[in-house]
Amino acid sequence: MAKKSWIARNEKRKATVEKYAEKRRKLKEAGDYEALQKLPRDASPTRVRNRCSLTGRSRGYIGKYGVSRIKFRELALSGKIPGVRKASW
Repeated sequence: MAKKSWIARNEKRKATVEKYAEKRRKLKEAGDYEALQKLPRDASPTRVRNRCSLTGRSRGYIGKYGVSRIKFRELALSGKIPGVRKASW
């Protein structure tokens, strides 16, 4: 499990991105890059890290399901994800 502070920091970044999204869009359309630079760093969507919704793990994230590869495997094997089953050929 990821540290609680990492998860909280990422959630804070998500909120900041959402807060400044409209302002960033307008500044980009206007081409006002000086004003864009004065916005908080965390207002940029690239600063947000994809994390597992259950464990907070950042690597091995499967976007379609919103979980890490490890949790995905556990959930799939226990039958908690509909339509997913273990491959065999």
